[in-house]
Amino acid sequence: MKKRDLIIDNAAWLFAHKGFRDTSTAELAELAGVAEGTIFYHFGNKERLFLAVLENIKSRILAEFDTYFSDASFENGVEMALGAVSFYIYLAGRLESRFLLLHRTFPYELARSNPVCRETLEAIYNAVADIFEDAVARGIEDGSVDPEVNPRKTGLLLFTMADGLVRFKTNNLYDAGALYGELMASCRRMIEGRSGCASNESTES
Repeated sequence: MKKRDLIIDNAAWLFAHKGFRDTSTAELAELAGVAEGTIFYHFGNKERLFLAVLENIKSRILAEFDTYFSDASFENGVEMALGAVSFYIYLAGRLESRFLLLHRTFPYELARSNPVCRETLEAIYNAVADIFEDAVARGIEDGSVDPEVNPRKTGLLLFTMADGLVRFKTNNLYDAGALYGELMASCRRMIEGRSGCASNESTES
């Protein structure tokens, strides 16, 4: 692993588990097995390093989804959407530290004063929401999804439901596994039937 990637990987773990303020570059250098000056050489300062970690999270999530979709086949858009929900939950387990970081408050605190951080966070969530939206749109085309649903709003709802379950698991608030079956059934009902769907006739926010 290249030193830059090694630093990002270890920084993601430290930022997730200790927070941005309580993570020192000296501690990161020791964990990554590099000189502290190497961190500054590649990133300049801790804030830029954090932004690089966020960008890495987006790249990793999208790359994992690309691999998943290239290896999988779906009967229709409904099955594709449900597959995306299931894979998102699975991926949150594989990339646990990165998802934990996204669920902490400090990235959003930094985003208030740092427009690059805000743009990067928005890019992460928009990119994932696009995956769910595309599946819903495919379902509308093939007839498996209620044609009156709004693809973007319904995709966002699917994403919100999946991410909510991940947050339960991340924060050890509830046995998320016990809700998995109900989550998948609810998602199916939402996109197959008219009840509970985000309609195109709904007022745009």
